[in-house]
Amino acid sequence: MFNLNNLNLEILVGSNKIKRNTLEPFDKEICNFLISFSQVLISSKEAREFPDLIALAFWCSKKNIENLEKRFSFNELRVGKGILFHIAPSNVPTNFFYSLIFGLLSGNSNIVKIPSKKFGQIHIICNKVNQLLKLKRFKKLKNYISIVRYDEDNFDQNNEVLSINCDLRIIWGGDKTINKIREYKLRPHATDITFGDRYSISLINLKKLKKLDAKGLEKLVRSFYNDTYSVDQNACSSPHLIIWYGKKDIKIQSNFWKKLREKVDKDYDIPMNAVTEKYTQYCKDMTKGYFKNGNIYGQRIYVVQLKKLKHDIENLRGKWGYFYEYTLNDLNELSKIISKKFQTISYFGFEKNFFKDFFKSKFIDGVDRVVPIGSGLNIDLIWDGYNIIQTLSKVKSIE
Repeated sequence: MFNLNNLNLEILVGSNKIKRNTLEPFDKEICNFLISFSQVLISSKEAREFPDLIALAFWCSKKNIENLEKRFSFNELRVGKGILFHIAPSNVPTNFFYSLIFGLLSGNSNIVKIPSKKFGQIHIICNKVNQLLKLKRFKKLKNYISIVRYDEDNFDQNNEVLSINCDLRIIWGGDKTINKIREYKLRPHATDITFGDRYSISLINLKKLKKLDAKGLEKLVRSFYNDTYSVDQNACSSPHLIIWYGKKDIKIQSNFWKKLREKVDKDYDIPMNAVTEKYTQYCKDMTKGYFKNGNIYGQRIYVVQLKKLKHDIENLRGKWGYFYEYTLNDLNELSKIISKKFQTISYFGFEKNFFKDFFKSKFIDGVDRVVPIGSGLNIDLIWDGYNIIQTLSKVKSIE
């Protein structure tokens, strides 16, 4: 057992004593716990106010857990690596719980440091998990989970102790955060898995967009909204740059943004500080030579057109509905600027084989995910190029 009693931190969920015992991936009790969590979350009135919590509930559903177990089954004997120390990001409220799920499904004990920002979603998740851990059938799992919070005054001491006592450290965050956490020593056998700052784009086939009827366009707009506005465009997989593929069609492109405006005007509450920040960013962008012009579709959508694709394109970032756009006919132009920072391409109007051929022929090092628009935020057990179950577990070799 690893005891957290000597540390100055708040335990929101689980125990102050964490087991070093490991389980096999997709342990039955763990799976049943997640399925029960799904059920209590989906039936919660307060949870239904948050789309990301509903998405989390479906992720933990019996059907999805069973599908994942089939996809990630192994012939060899695998067990977890031990105690995982998770440093969760502050940009997406539910991310800490997906990280915990990764650890549990891989057979590990978990200490999860959540962000200091007090999201409503975190409060709801912690309440539901605590309810389940009080049940007799899940009582033993309490020593496999500890969700903690601590302030900056205790940052160094806690990170140092938790790092030296873990078997694997999972760091989510920007490059600065990752480099800072790496300063805290690990045990000789322990390793880091990092999910750092990434950049994502959307690729839209203009020819196919033009053929959409009103219902099809409405569905596409709704899917795009879910990838962006539902998290204030903060997720690593939320697009900042929209690439229009094909012959430029101002009418069709403008209509897409107008339809998106109808959606965001109805459903998106923009923070007051965002209005000022977006306008300030827009004014700065308009003074730079590599921008062609821009369009403002009310306070909720800003679109800046690029003259060309720059090699440092990943520095062009938007929040709260601030997008850059560019039209091209040849994807070679795109392949030249893709760097290791690129995580997700969300697309519309392409076949999967199109991307397979594209990546094979261009030897592109960046981009870990290619998904249809609307699936950008869908967490999977393949993430940032890692097979999560393999990475967070080890093989017991028996000859």
